[in-house]
Amino acid sequence: MSGDVRFAVLGSLEVTVGDIWLKLGGPVPTRVLTTLLLEPGRMVPVSRLVDAAWDDSPPRTAEHQVRKAIADLRQRIPDGGSLLVTEGPGYRLAVDPENLDLSRFSLRLRQAREAQESGRTAEAADLLRAALALWRGPVLGGSGGSVIAAASAVLEERRLAAVEQLVELRLALGESGELLGDLRQLIAEHPLWETLRGHLMVALYRSGRQAEALEEFRTVRDLLVEELGIDPSPQLTRLYEGILRDSPELAAVAPAVREQREPAPAEQPSTTAPQSVTAPCTLPHDLTDFAGRERELRRLLELAEPPEGDAVRIVAIDGMGGSGKTALAVRAAHRLADRYPDGRLYADLRGFTPGERPRSPAAVLGALLRTLGVPSERIPDDTDGRVELWRATLAGRRLLLVLDNALDAAQVRPLIPASAGCLVLVASRNHLAGLDGADWLSLGTMSPSDSLELISAALGAERAAAEPRAVTELSTLCGRLPLALRVATARLCSRPRWTVRYLVERLGDEARRLDELTSGDHSVEATLRLSYQALDAEQQDAFRLLGLHPGAETDALAAAALLGVGPREAEDLLEHLLDMHLVEQYEIGRYAFHDLVRSFARRLLGRQRREERAAFGRLLDYCLAVTETACGTLYPGRARIGDRSGTAATFQLPRLGDAVRAEEFFDREHVMLLGAVERAEREGFHHHAVHLARNLIFHLNSRSYLAEYLHAAGVAVAAARRLGEPRTLCLSLTNLSAVLWKLGRFREGIAAASEALELARRHGERGHESICLDQLGLLHSCLGHLGTAERYLEQAVALHEELPDGRQRSYAWCNLSTVYAWFGRYEDAAAAAERAALLCQGSEARGEEIIALTDLATARLGMGQPAAALVPLERALELGDESRMPENLALTLALAAEASEGVGAVERATEYAAESLRMIRSKGTATRNATVENVLGRFHRRRGDYPKALALHTSAHGHAVAVDYRMEIARALNEMAEVLEGMGDFRQSGVHRQRAYDLFKEMGVPMNASLMV
Repeated sequence: MSGDVRFAVLGSLEVTVGDIWLKLGGPVPTRVLTTLLLEPGRMVPVSRLVDAAWDDSPPRTAEHQVRKAIADLRQRIPDGGSLLVTEGPGYRLAVDPENLDLSRFSLRLRQAREAQESGRTAEAADLLRAALALWRGPVLGGSGGSVIAAASAVLEERRLAAVEQLVELRLALGESGELLGDLRQLIAEHPLWETLRGHLMVALYRSGRQAEALEEFRTVRDLLVEELGIDPSPQLTRLYEGILRDSPELAAVAPAVREQREPAPAEQPSTTAPQSVTAPCTLPHDLTDFAGRERELRRLLELAEPPEGDAVRIVAIDGMGGSGKTALAVRAAHRLADRYPDGRLYADLRGFTPGERPRSPAAVLGALLRTLGVPSERIPDDTDGRVELWRATLAGRRLLLVLDNALDAAQVRPLIPASAGCLVLVASRNHLAGLDGADWLSLGTMSPSDSLELISAALGAERAAAEPRAVTELSTLCGRLPLALRVATARLCSRPRWTVRYLVERLGDEARRLDELTSGDHSVEATLRLSYQALDAEQQDAFRLLGLHPGAETDALAAAALLGVGPREAEDLLEHLLDMHLVEQYEIGRYAFHDLVRSFARRLLGRQRREERAAFGRLLDYCLAVTETACGTLYPGRARIGDRSGTAATFQLPRLGDAVRAEEFFDREHVMLLGAVERAEREGFHHHAVHLARNLIFHLNSRSYLAEYLHAAGVAVAAARRLGEPRTLCLSLTNLSAVLWKLGRFREGIAAASEALELARRHGERGHESICLDQLGLLHSCLGHLGTAERYLEQAVALHEELPDGRQRSYAWCNLSTVYAWFGRYEDAAAAAERAALLCQGSEARGEEIIALTDLATARLGMGQPAAALVPLERALELGDESRMPENLALTLALAAEASEGVGAVERATEYAAESLRMIRSKGTATRNATVENVLGRFHRRRGDYPKALALHTSAHGHAVAVDYRMEIARALNEMAEVLEGMGDFRQSGVHRQRAYDLFKEMGVPMNASLMV
């Protein structure tokens, strides 16, 4: 159904299904949807949606209102749940590009560029007309607020660039008089747009109206002086002079007033004498299977345009070894060759050639001069003399020079001609910051589509199409590095019996990946080693030690700890590696290894084990210190356990004094920290493994990253056993028990909690004992051992009252409230939940307060008080957001649906139910899925939607059975019986009811209590 929904955002917002226009509600849903449509396929954080909806003055409940708006849109738009996808801290619009006018606009522009570059001018013009026909005006008619207005302004610039490009193409196709009306209308809207004025002058001139063309120049000159105090641009002035002297060029080609776009070389007239047949050309051959890099090639051709004035044009291309710099430079040189009739020369400077020293400028100049026909006897011996002769020889000439494999700026400077008619393309692994006057193009890895295009070109389209998934994996394993892709495809071409899948499996072993990426004299490892050998000893040590870092990226502070230097020195080292393209930078202050570079760095490890162990120990100290700081900010009431190895005084730490920064740190670094925990335990840093895992677990729990939580807890227990510290082991076992409960592995959780309880009692750890009792009560309750659970929980509550930890005390009261509710003792359940909520007030225990408020609402619903239940539920919804324990928020929403229906708020109840189901389906555990689906099933049964209710209870039953969650198994069976009875299936209803009755009786639960959570 979602394929039938079409969106139009280039003007007023329109959402249609066939001929039906959908109503979207008020301004908040409209602005939220518009913001998502402006970034289709990308996750937009809730914070940005808030800014878009309210500009600078959002209400306190803005985030909640955004989520309600999303829920409302999902209801209004057919198949809205699959179109509006929750992703991380925000939402993503998963819309087919053909169903969004903005995507079609972008596609037509791209197709037009490709058609123009291929010489299909008429087709390019038609595509631009199709793109511009989609435009209906500014986004939301210009009334969308500042955030949307800024995005609309960017789109308007793209539209105007397309308009200008279309005018140029129409001129190239021979139109002139036909353009005059369109151009005058555009100029009336944009009177200071010099490019359009130039096009109008040309169109008038070609229409035989030379005097009007000249008058147009005088008009714009006076306007520019009056409005801006400036003269017309040199380009427009040259065009005026050309019209004055009836330049023959103007009768056949478009003017050279091109500010936004330059046409492909084939479209441009030659302004020099015909090329001499004796002009030397030493360019390497252009690759026949060159693929991808179209965006970079276009940019390089733009940068290669002759500059204003008398300066030589220099364009430097930098990138890591194997990124395709040479291939790109050579391809551009062949495209530009016709513009340089006096020669196209290539010189390999051997800055990074194995077994050879970099060529001296004198040697290169001697070779270049001889290529130009200068006799050897006329070439001076000294470098300065050769530089003077080189510049004198090129005076007044138009020559293209490609300087490949440059070491540094000092090697290149003497080779730069002085003639303004020359173009120099320089390729280097190093960023030649000292090369004055150069424009820069930095090559990264290829885009996913470009890398797939390269594989297809090298293997053949048929072979690539036969294994699309394996080809995608091959691209990823090669890090989308052109050299690695070419080596891999060369191996496949030389082994026709190999499948792409077979090579992918061989590349899957990271330890051998670089060995696999070797073919003939092409080797990724050899290429990387050349860059490494160009570093000095200190830089080589830093590069090698950075291979110890377990994350995808680092910053200067973590690197400083690892390297044992100050942050400024670490940053200087990282910046040099960045200049050498041995690290990459996707965000200011963050440095990342390319996957293959990381493999190479790790291959260098093991040579100085003592130094490497000390470096990793420093990194662990840093991680422990910074996570201690972050946890202290986010969880100030947590118990401090044992000694610490890293202290804030030892290292310069990031500023994490507020909750937002602390959460951002954990969100960004939790994968790295988990890797550090794993390696710490593996290499004998058991103390660090235990305490770093504990700090990390706080974050993993809050985000419901339960698989990672389980792994970290298991590593911590193993490390604690090796340490032989009972208190540390007890702590680690309780963390393990908690995640086992969340995952529905109740019996394993009981084993862990029982061992922890024994340790706590043996060593007099009253705080740990109370936590273990609480966990045992919770775990036994899930298995239906309610009497046992009640005893454990009442002991836990009594013991907690003697201790200062209010957070843990609130947990115990909540768990006891749940058991009371299951027994049907709703007044006791409400009192327990109120105690828990009171303990959380005024603290940072937001998650615990949400649980307590939800339990209080459960008890009030059990007492038949839906209005009273809504009070804590609305407070819980204000506190909650989907980034923190979304499964708990899903339960809150489900109960809010039930309570809202109870007070007659049917529309709001429907919204809550839909949002709850979406949330639990996207990220819920088996236990929470079972609970929420049973509540929602009951909600739909009461509304008479028996099929939906039956589906929900059947799903809940499946989840509960999978983990032996006895209460929810019984509830699901009982509710299925109610639904089937309503559908007239009395026989099956009786079967389910009897099974539910047997389970409730076994647990000691009265049947009336089974009707509530």
